[in-house]
Amino acid sequence: MIKIVYDIKVYREGLRDIVKEDDVVVELGCHVGNSTRIISQMAPYGRIISLDKSSQSEEKMQELTKEEGSLIEFIKGDVRLHEVLEEVAEKVNKIGGCDVLSIDLGGGYHPDTAFKVFFIWSSTLKPRETIIRNRGLLDFIHSSTSSEIINSNYGWLESCGDDGIPTRLKELKLWSPKL
Repeated sequence: MIKIVYDIKVYREGLRDIVKEDDVVVELGCHVGNSTRIISQMAPYGRIISLDKSSQSEEKMQELTKEEGSLIEFIKGDVRLHEVLEEVAEKVNKIGGCDVLSIDLGGGYHPDTAFKVFFIWSSTLKPRETIIRNRGLLDFIHSSTSSEIINSNYGWLESCGDDGIPTRLKELKLWSPKL
């Protein structure tokens, strides 16, 4: 299932609801690790791969990684870059797959980047569950109607199958179908 929220408390409660004790969680936009800590409590026998590009993240996430041991791996990187996705996809494949994709890219009003990142990462990792914190996406959902019903039951849009990624997506530089 795909859950979209905005309020950080609702986001963290959603993590508590979906993360299981042995899950592999990929967390995009971990910032200083407050949500990462919750994930680590919910998945004490799992693995967490947390990513963020901000300089504020690096020191705090290194501290959290030392506290939690090998449960958490922090990668400083921009989730819009192909090489970052490729690195994580290789790690996840070695582990045996991604159970939960957690996306918190600032929670801001700009749903386009959040959706593109979700679509490409979830299409690649095919998680059981996805949770996205983004106000613009939530507003769009609640402001929309449709006469068609298309449903996906997992944390990625399996209704799109393996249609792949648009070839000229500037936000995700160097995308290729290698993954």
